[in-house]
Amino acid sequence: MRIEFESEVTRWSARVDSWFFATLPEDLSLEIRELPAPPRGFGSLRVRARIGLTGWDTSIFFSGTAFVLPLKKQVRDAQGIEEGGVVLVDLDILEV
Repeated sequence: MRIEFESEVTRWSARVDSWFFATLPEDLSLEIRELPAPPRGFGSLRVRARIGLTGWDTSIFFSGTAFVLPLKKQVRDAQGIEEGGVVLVDLDILEV
């Protein structure tokens, strides 16, 4: 399953030093939660993500009302991503 979404970049309040996320829209997150997928820790799903020319393999995690995508430092640096900025994410969900 391939999706595209825009998100403001947020910093995880529990670890302000290093964890940044893009949040999937709630309606899209609910659709994804209904897909058949093998159970994984923290309700995660394996994905291949791309922002600009940078792609990487990671997981998305359900957090309250929506899935969140962790944004690695290497990705943020390569694409000039900062907290509060808006990113366009191309995402392939690999487990459905």
